[in-house]
Amino acid sequence: MRCCSCAGRTGASPRSLSEVRASGPGSCHHVRVSSLRRTVLLVAALNLAYVGVEAVVALSIGSVSLLADSVDFLEDTAINLLIAIALGWSAARRRGVGSLLAVVILLPAIATIVMAISKILDPVPPGGVPLTVTALGALLVNLGCAALLVRHRRGGGGLTRAAWLSARNDAVANLAMIAAGIATLWWATGWIDIVVGLGIGLMNADAARDVWRAARREPGAVGAPLHEEARA
Repeated sequence: MRCCSCAGRTGASPRSLSEVRASGPGSCHHVRVSSLRRTVLLVAALNLAYVGVEAVVALSIGSVSLLADSVDFLEDTAINLLIAIALGWSAARRRGVGSLLAVVILLPAIATIVMAISKILDPVPPGGVPLTVTALGALLVNLGCAALLVRHRRGGGGLTRAAWLSARNDAVANLAMIAAGIATLWWATGWIDIVVGLGIGLMNADAARDVWRAARREPGAVGAPLHEEARA
């Protein structure tokens, strides 16, 4: 059910979120965008708070997967801050930001490969207990972020899809990290941590591809439906 200010638009959403401001603060589109902005700012704050926790523990125990995930948290912080800034922009500018975010998501994958190579040369196992406990904390943060973003993942175009995909993938990665921590308690080898770290990197690469495609589907892009946002 649409509010009165949206009912007269023959079912179509604005072509750009900047038009929301023109429709007035009482419109349902304005309320939706305001809610989304508050959500992504909260998600950014949660991610930033856990960056330091993971980085400190990762460096102290020598964990590839944990350090890769700390870079992920920093990446998620940047993604959600960019989304909050870009919400009032035109569809064309949002497409540009979406493409940039795809590159940002890809960066942790590259960093993970570099760290994994250095770890392969000296595969000392990380501490299983701190790895497991820290990964469990990361899982709780990511599940909370995914829950906050799930209702917005289709309503804000490629940008919000980027944030939701990142939170979802991070939660999956955290489960693998918890398993790696438990396994390391039984088998004193660094290879489990290395494999999980590389898996996180591959997941980031796949998410980058999805975000790039979502950005290309923003209204006005070549091959994009005229009312992509209206279907959300």
